[in-house]
Amino acid sequence: MDKDKIDKKDHILDVAERVFSDMGFDGASTRMISGEAGVNMAMLNYYFGSKEGLFLAVFDRKISSFQDILHNLGIDDTISSWAKVESYIDIYSNRVVNNNCFQKLLYQEMSINRRTDLSDKIHAMLMTSVLELYKMLQEGIDNGEFKADSDLQMVVATIYGTKNFMINTPLLASSMLGYDILDEKIIEEKLKPRLKKYLKTLLKSYLLNDNEHTN
Repeated sequence: MDKDKIDKKDHILDVAERVFSDMGFDGASTRMISGEAGVNMAMLNYYFGSKEGLFLAVFDRKISSFQDILHNLGIDDTISSWAKVESYIDIYSNRVVNNNCFQKLLYQEMSINRRTDLSDKIHAMLMTSVLELYKMLQEGIDNGEFKADSDLQMVVATIYGTKNFMINTPLLASSMLGYDILDEKIIEEKLKPRLKKYLKTLLKSYLLNDNEHTN
């Protein structure tokens, strides 16, 4: 695909991400998105096929590159399991801890309790990232670096749950922390470093065998 077509697709996806985050999947329409993107319906349908296809493409663009990075980290045999977890926390915090359109859209989708083919596809995309983390944690148990009785599911929930509380309840989190986490500068300069330090300190104490602490 030539550069002009790639740029056009990215432009449509940028607009779609914003519209879906503002209106939700049900409230948005392809006609609305094509109008705001300044393209005709034929072009939008050619690239994405349907509103569902466009919605999935918005998620796939954000998630697939993240998954590739995590997969390459997971198969790197030159670093320890704990170093992988530390890197995962850094990557996750840098890419996911943001108040942007996609995070709003992701929160909306994950808070919907109904099961549909579309929601199943979204959840399958997200579970790929979760499983990459789980494999790193299980590797640490298998090689003796992590405690054998570590509750890996709760470790995963701790990482994702801490982020979700901060980003998805910003008014409550801001009151608790004493600064406005809707401010992007505050997120970069205060929240992300604090979150990384906390998760690494907490999980290092929980996961590592005693002999690993002394190495």
